[in-house]
Amino acid sequence: MPLQRLKSMLNPRAIVVVGGSDRPGTVGRVVLRNLLAEGFTGTIHAINPKPVAMDGVHWAADLSELPSDVDLAIVATPAATVPGVIADLGARGVQVAIVLSGGVTAKSGYRAAMLEAARPSGLRIVGPNGLGVLAPHAQLNASFARGGALPGRLAFISQSGALVSSALSWASERGLGFSGVASVGDMADVGMADLIDLFAADSHTDAILLYVEGVTDAAAFLSAARAAARIKPVIAIKAGRDPAARAAAQSHTGAMAGDYDVYACAFERAGVVLVDTLEDLFDAASLLCVMRAQAGDRLAIVTNGGGAGVLAVDGLAAIGVHAAEWRPDTQARLEAILPADWSHRDPVDILGDADAERYRKALEIVLDAPEADAVLVIHCATAMCSPDEIAETVAKVVADRRARGAVKPVIGCWMGVRDRAVANAAFAAARLPMFDTPSAAVRGFGHLLAAARARSALLAAPSPRPDLRADPAAARAIFALARAEGRTRLNEVEAKAVLSAYGVPVAPTLMARTIDEVDDACSGLSPPYALKIISPDVIHKSDIGGVVLNLPTIGAAISAARTLRDRFHALLPNARLSGFAVESMAPAGGHELIVGLARDPVFGPVILFGAGGTAVEVLADKALGLPPLTDDLARRMIAKTRISRLLAGYRDHPATDLTAIALVLDAISAMAVDLPDILELDINPLRADASGVLALDARIVITPAQALDSPLVIAPPPSGWDVTLTTQGGLTAHVRPVWPEDQSALSEFFAALTPEDLRHRFLTSLKTVDEERLSLIAQVDFRRAISFVALDPETGAMLATALLAGGPQADRAEVAISVRSDLKGMGLGWSMLQHVLAYAKAVGVRVVESIEAADNDGALRLENEMGFTVRAAADDFSLRVAERILD
Repeated sequence: MPLQRLKSMLNPRAIVVVGGSDRPGTVGRVVLRNLLAEGFTGTIHAINPKPVAMDGVHWAADLSELPSDVDLAIVATPAATVPGVIADLGARGVQVAIVLSGGVTAKSGYRAAMLEAARPSGLRIVGPNGLGVLAPHAQLNASFARGGALPGRLAFISQSGALVSSALSWASERGLGFSGVASVGDMADVGMADLIDLFAADSHTDAILLYVEGVTDAAAFLSAARAAARIKPVIAIKAGRDPAARAAAQSHTGAMAGDYDVYACAFERAGVVLVDTLEDLFDAASLLCVMRAQAGDRLAIVTNGGGAGVLAVDGLAAIGVHAAEWRPDTQARLEAILPADWSHRDPVDILGDADAERYRKALEIVLDAPEADAVLVIHCATAMCSPDEIAETVAKVVADRRARGAVKPVIGCWMGVRDRAVANAAFAAARLPMFDTPSAAVRGFGHLLAAARARSALLAAPSPRPDLRADPAAARAIFALARAEGRTRLNEVEAKAVLSAYGVPVAPTLMARTIDEVDDACSGLSPPYALKIISPDVIHKSDIGGVVLNLPTIGAAISAARTLRDRFHALLPNARLSGFAVESMAPAGGHELIVGLARDPVFGPVILFGAGGTAVEVLADKALGLPPLTDDLARRMIAKTRISRLLAGYRDHPATDLTAIALVLDAISAMAVDLPDILELDINPLRADASGVLALDARIVITPAQALDSPLVIAPPPSGWDVTLTTQGGLTAHVRPVWPEDQSALSEFFAALTPEDLRHRFLTSLKTVDEERLSLIAQVDFRRAISFVALDPETGAMLATALLAGGPQADRAEVAISVRSDLKGMGLGWSMLQHVLAYAKAVGVRVVESIEAADNDGALRLENEMGFTVRAAADDFSLRVAERILD
């Protein structure tokens, strides 16, 4: 129901403006005029104690006179009146209220009163303190924006009302239209996640655009964005690029993980394309609505202007794109059709006198070339040829190729053409993007690459690492000991012990509480030694000269301990010295890296990787990731850093063991999942070379009390739902949540089903299950769905699958089960459904339903026996809806 209520906002039957007025200068008058100007075809009511005389508006003095068919309200009354207005609107059956009023704040108390007033009826509230909502396809402008919006297929959700007005004006000048525009205001009730879900399900919307100042419910936002990005592009601008100061951070990671960088990391994980400017926002949307995301980064350029081609090439490096390099056969084909003075490389300069036929021949060759992933066609206006004819020719070439199954992206840039109407129309008819400048066109191609990366991130659902050693009990015992001593920062020896409990290789380190104990500590280690102070009052030991390296003998270590002690007390007379960390020196060489974990106030734990050492913050070479990580995500983090080029090996330096580094990142991810007590963690430096990794220094800060709730915003695979089931027919199966790695096994499983069983599972005639459907089963967002697989305990063969999908409404979920065709009748479907129902109840699902083909007698009989009620689907009598309420 929550999402169903919001749908009425985009296509209401009737509207009431509470505070509607005909008095100039009032918000209520602007809203009424906008509704009338847009031509809304439903009934418009105005509620005001004073008469409202406007043609097309039904005035009433009080809400008690409002008819029962009104489903959308716009509230523009003083803050103190808003809670009472909301209560009356809910009682009248209104579904959504857009509250424009300011002053409805937590401090005033009106916000809480407003939400309490809406609770009995379930009325949804957009705002307060917003600009309003527009739905051009419904001829609706329920806002006080200056002017309306053209109808189109872009949805725009903004946390700034002022930016909405500017964006509408900017888009109108460029002929861009919208399916919906929503100013979210203060998000007391309806948040960005709700609106993302709304537009994801909206048939009028091809892409969702976001202007984000700050996210409130990060888990809901990322879950909604991830679900939407699977079916349509989600593109965002994040305001505030400057990282927030983190003066209180006790680790390098905490200081380096800037707010904007964390947002960028989170958006990428959710499949959101992040852009820098308003122009980029709409360019990316216009392009991604007509083109598939592009993974290849080799761009071919066909141009009649050498300078324009050079400008395009100049922009390639900024987005990580390469010009195409022609193979001999491609080069020969181009030589055969082009004048002798052509450029003989990419960009393909076909010269200023090029006509439509020369463009056609060059474009066809470049489209055939496997060494080019996409093509940019540039035309600079000259008196020698018709830009319209060239545009129509390019569009026809691309249309012909698409008809034969070719999907290589083609982007246009027409420069210096005064009247581009015909060219624009030709490109629009062929669903090709057109840009004004080479730099804008290259950035457009960058958006395709960003969308491909974003889509790839969607297919990185978290999965367990069976090869990862983890002992959370040992780590918690160390935390408990530190808390018993009144500490939240572990000493180096303790921190390394926690890392060791998760399989991270650490330099052997012993604690010497006094100078006398340094002798015993060194005796248990091999020289040369490293000596470091341990103090709860010192964060970075090297800042006060608290580290001495390469001590050749025990005597040298004891002498160094005395020097460190004296220096410490001289510099910090009021600080506490707990002792010394004594360790064997690691072999020289290798790369110094940093791996860390910090707690972001919005997105929770954030993992950092980059170049380490004492200059870590100066180098600022970093990549961020949100846990839980997959091994693939860990490797992507490594690849994003500048130091990754050194890790790959160069000259006589062998490649570093990237698998060992990825395992450390995986271990830190597992710690973020298992140990919500950790606030900050640094491994700096992590020494890495061809033989592996070694943590030379570590620090960990924990919560003052044991943390019970996980701060993760991306749900990890649920624990405790691995079971071994024995069915009534005597079949034994191991059942567990799906892993992304199961996708190929799922493909084989569905390929072995009979055509009838396959039709019953997907409710359509399929010969094979495509990768998109498989990814929806294997790559799940555990906040919205779960897949279980049943495996043969001995062979590991897949016996059955079950998907429980809840969407944004957690109280209702849909189940779909498939059993291997040769195992039917052995009770496996019954056992799987029981397991799924138990899980659904545990996570708060109230109603489970299943959509079945009317002729699927076995499934309907099973569901009937398990307490489901069955009815014919309202919109398709070939389907049945089986529903069970969980008590």
